[in-house]
Amino acid sequence: MLFLTLVACVAAAVCIYALVRLKRQERQHQALINVLRNEIRAMTNGSIGMGKRLMAIERKLNITVEKQQELENRDPGVLAYNQAAKLMEMGASVDDLVRNCGIGRPEAELMALLHRELHSSEMLPEQRH
Repeated sequence: MLFLTLVACVAAAVCIYALVRLKRQERQHQALINVLRNEIRAMTNGSIGMGKRLMAIERKLNITVEKQQELENRDPGVLAYNQAAKLMEMGASVDDLVRNCGIGRPEAELMALLHRELHSSEMLPEQRH
């Protein structure tokens, strides 16, 4: 009977030791879970803040682009040069640019020269192949 009591006491001690150890591990795991939860919360808040900042920058950029378009459309000189560039792409001559775009002959000749230079530099890499 004494042997059974001793075995029961040892078994109870082992069970208590295992229970204490299990509780300690549970507290450690819970602490780790809390740390990870806080880190995830901080990263999420940072991502949300960054997303809001990016959206604000995108809105400002869109407004800036719209204003730039408006300014370009208001300036008749820019319109004339844009039209001249388009005509040059379609093969218009210097005289055509002077007549149709309202720009001076020197500007038209300069645009024609620039167009030829750009066109020839684009053709060179293609000719190498």
